[in-house]
Amino acid sequence: MNAADVVRSARERAGLSKRELARRAHTSAAALVTYEQGTRDPSVGTLDRIVRAAGSDMRIVVRRQGPDPVVAETRLRQVLELADALPRRPASRELTFPKLG
Repeated sequence: MNAADVVRSARERAGLSKRELARRAHTSAAALVTYEQGTRDPSVGTLDRIVRAAGSDMRIVVRRQGPDPVVAETRLRQVLELADALPRRPASRELTFPKLG
């Protein structure tokens, strides 16, 4: 869930207008609109203040994206071992073509 979704969801659950939530969060309605549209991201502190003003609280969870480096290293090693086990083609010979005309 991104910041825009968090702001919108908190506001809608609280049944507040954008103007009222902005007033409660001590920010401008214009700023709140840009946060909900996703055209601007609030700082973590501002996001927390907006969510609390809507009567909710937020928890931030930091997760690693992408593959686990140990798993990625193991898979790379397996692929390289497989490539080494494949039969090799002889060096390519230069092709010659008959001259035209």
